Amino acid sequence: MTRITSPVAPEPRAAFDRISLRRLVSIRWVAVIGQALALLVVHYVLEFPLPLLPAFSVVASSAALNLFFAFHHRAATRLGERQAAYFLGYDLLQLGLLLYLTGGLQNPFAILILAPVTVAATILSRPPVIALAIFAVAIITALAFWHVPLPWRSEPPLFPPELVLGIWTALVVATAFIGAYTWSVAAEARRLRDAVAATQLALAREQRVSAVGALAAAAAHELGSPLATIAVVAKELARDLPPDSPHAEDAMLLLSQSDRCRRILAELTQQPAEDSGSPYERLPISALVEAAGELYHDARVRLIFATTGGLAEAEPLVRRSPEIMHGLNNLIQNAVQFARREVSVTIFWDATNVTVEVADDGPGFPAHLLGRLGEPYLSTRAGDSNHMGLGIFIAQSLLERSGAELTFDNLVEGGAHVVISWIRANLETEARSNAAAVNAAGA
Repeated sequence: MTRITSPVAPEPRAAFDRISLRRLVSIRWVAVIGQALALLVVHYVLEFPLPLLPAFSVVASSAALNLFFAFHHRAATRLGERQAAYFLGYDLLQLGLLLYLTGGLQNPFAILILAPVTVAATILSRPPVIALAIFAVAIITALAFWHVPLPWRSEPPLFPPELVLGIWTALVVATAFIGAYTWSVAAEARRLRDAVAATQLALAREQRVSAVGALAAAAAHELGSPLATIAVVAKELARDLPPDSPHAEDAMLLLSQSDRCRRILAELTQQPAEDSGSPYERLPISALVEAAGELYHDARVRLIFATTGGLAEAEPLVRRSPEIMHGLNNLIQNAVQFARREVSVTIFWDATNVTVEVADDGPGFPAHLLGRLGEPYLSTRAGDSNHMGLGIFIAQSLLERSGAELTFDNLVEGGAHVVISWIRANLETEARSNAAAVNAAGA
């Protein structure tokens, strides 16, 4: 099994998820419209005197920048991470200037300084988010000391230094907490998305491998009749041509090659039956499990397959599902890699359940992390470029799609222990329904 010692960062992404310029411009247009309306309402409706000209100049700068992007960039343009960070950094600066002109931290709208940091935390990686958070804290600190007095109908109220300090503290803490929390949730979502994509790729690969056997059988069936005709014609030509004919040798060659093709097609026809290549074939559960582990026999580790208990019931016939095959492949492969001398795979069935247990004599799972097994990007081999900590995640995801429940624990004598269990009726019903569908298609 994949052994876990501590959560590790995922492998570096191949490329940063470039951000839509159109989306950022749309967010800025909302901010520009909201700022303009707020200035007009406060000045003309609530009758608080505002420095409209400089304030609207700041708002107009954002509008002008948006128009520049609209006319000089395609709507589908996507920004790199650094460009997106500069874009949001400008928004922080613009908002800081507007707050400077309208009372600084004493302005109730100072809470909006958190917006660009929150947006950055959802779309950017850690370094630019930290840089923008520091920039936001610097702006908040500057606004606490330098700003135009808060607009008021009469003499502006006096804010005690303790109150300003409290507002500054709240905004700084909110910037750090919301930025960190949002980035953590977004990063986890991205990791999970990548892990699910890897699972889907693994399933698609297993389905393609399974489909090859069925395709080979179909090809052999379709080519059998014309190839038999060619063989008959070649045999008649070889018989009718005189021995000294210049074409006699060609006729014999054609006959021998047609026989060779028939042997190859016969092998292709038998191979799916032997290897259970068809994803719709029903086979005993013990045969399916052994087929899943046949690639992982290791000279240093003994791989043992056994059935135990519950044998009064007939052995269930199940479909060679790509999900089950690939999931069992991963678990058996990991067990072999970490075992010292032996891996045992035990199959059990009764009237209600089917269970497969995979156990090894390796170091086992760390007890304090057993509850986290199945999460993506958790592996003691994460430093190896060939291992991303997705083995158990992919296995669990695929097996759960087949209706299985997985339990991870450690054996008393040492070693990892994984139990995969299905409700027997569900497995057999799926196998029968798929077999019926294939028969109907063949008819």
